[in-house]
Amino acid sequence: MEETIISQRKAKADALRALGDDPYANDFRVTHLAADLLAEHADKDAETLEAAAIAIALAGRVMAVRRMGKVVFLVVLDRSTEIQVNLFQNELPELDFQRLEHLDVGDIIGTGGVMMRTRKGELSVKARSFRILTKTLRPLPEKWHGLTDVAVRYRQRYVDLIVNEETRRTFQARSRIVSYIRRFFEDRDYLEVETPMLASLYGGAAARPFVTHNNALDMKLYLRIAPELNLKRLVVGGLHRVFELNKNFRNEGVSTRHNPEFTALEFYEAFANYEDLMNLTETLLSGLCVHMHGTAVIPYGEHTLSFEAPFRRLSVYQGLIEHAGIPEADVEDRDALLAAAARYEIPKTAQMPLGYLQMAVFEAAAEHLLIQPTFVTDFPLDVSPLSRKKDTNPRLVDRFELYVAGREIANAFSELNDPVDQYERFDSQVQNREKGDDEAHPMDEDFVRALEFGMPPTAGEGIGIDRLVMLMTNSPSIRDVLFFPLMRPEG
Repeated sequence: MEETIISQRKAKADALRALGDDPYANDFRVTHLAADLLAEHADKDAETLEAAAIAIALAGRVMAVRRMGKVVFLVVLDRSTEIQVNLFQNELPELDFQRLEHLDVGDIIGTGGVMMRTRKGELSVKARSFRILTKTLRPLPEKWHGLTDVAVRYRQRYVDLIVNEETRRTFQARSRIVSYIRRFFEDRDYLEVETPMLASLYGGAAARPFVTHNNALDMKLYLRIAPELNLKRLVVGGLHRVFELNKNFRNEGVSTRHNPEFTALEFYEAFANYEDLMNLTETLLSGLCVHMHGTAVIPYGEHTLSFEAPFRRLSVYQGLIEHAGIPEADVEDRDALLAAAARYEIPKTAQMPLGYLQMAVFEAAAEHLLIQPTFVTDFPLDVSPLSRKKDTNPRLVDRFELYVAGREIANAFSELNDPVDQYERFDSQVQNREKGDDEAHPMDEDFVRALEFGMPPTAGEGIGIDRLVMLMTNSPSIRDVLFFPLMRPEG
């Protein structure tokens, strides 16, 4: 069936050529957008519009065609919105009206004309010229059912964007969110920077990297899993407030929460600690929420989320006590944690270092219950090789993760800037790798060298932009907020 339609539309393209038209022309110039026309003339009546007769040139995709004898009504979608275009045979040159015989829904057209109101009062364009600028060969999904197959929507995002207004709104919102974040940090004297995606050594997070090869240098390279270490090198160099909005890559599973390629905001501020960043994060997210929705209270799925400051603060130990039922005296007791891990059916716990075991139990027992914005604080040292130890308890670090709707949105800490301590922690991570932990941090001697030149007391944070966009657009899957999520090839 589709092959027949394609053949018929190719024939229409040839017919346009026979009329002297290029069915893929590029000489039409737009003077107005549909949304601007609808706003500018919203309060004008038919007589006023007819008297003004302001000439316009509009182009867009035909979303619907209705033919009534010598009148053809089109619904045309440009980059702003839809508008009706009315083509009257007695108002158009004969050639222009002939072109309508070769028009299909989905074609991109250009029209010149003036604004008018129909007898029913609808603000429309009265066409005085008409051309098909791009002849489409494949049909759009049927209007009333649209593009509903989720996998096809992700694979053919270009079609999804054409026919689903909600999809367009989501990605327009994403752009506004990123723009707001950029202005937020620039207004606070942060410098936006770019650091490499490819490196001979990866680091900055516990994750498996993607591996590639550079032919010219004949060397193994890694796609970065985080920009953290390079950004902290810049702080050492005297750039005391830096941020980066860019891609990270982690060789992990694909789900409604994970995509191996994802966008993150990462920022660092000298002479600040993790508590300062909690306050900054509250300001950022509550302001963003108001900017996007006019309120700090928004729906997300079955929940109503409040981004009004202050956010709740919950230590890892408190979470183990409240949600895993571990007595306060036993939060560092391995047997008690193993018993809790068994209740939650957590695998491979026997050889876990204590901190990893604590976090495994916390994540199983508490993470999904953290619906309202919650700063989880005071992480075990074992799982935080780049964080500064707490002055009051060296087994813990000055770190927080922000959870919203049961998922991690941000990760931050007061940075470790003691080069001797950092080397020892890297060395511990290397030993974990030798024991089979393929997500443990590798040794980075150059980063230790950078710290030896002196990094001021600093705090840093990473925020997952894709998950943040999910929250702000009430999207249930990360794939809904990525233009082109990773999927298996067709067939």
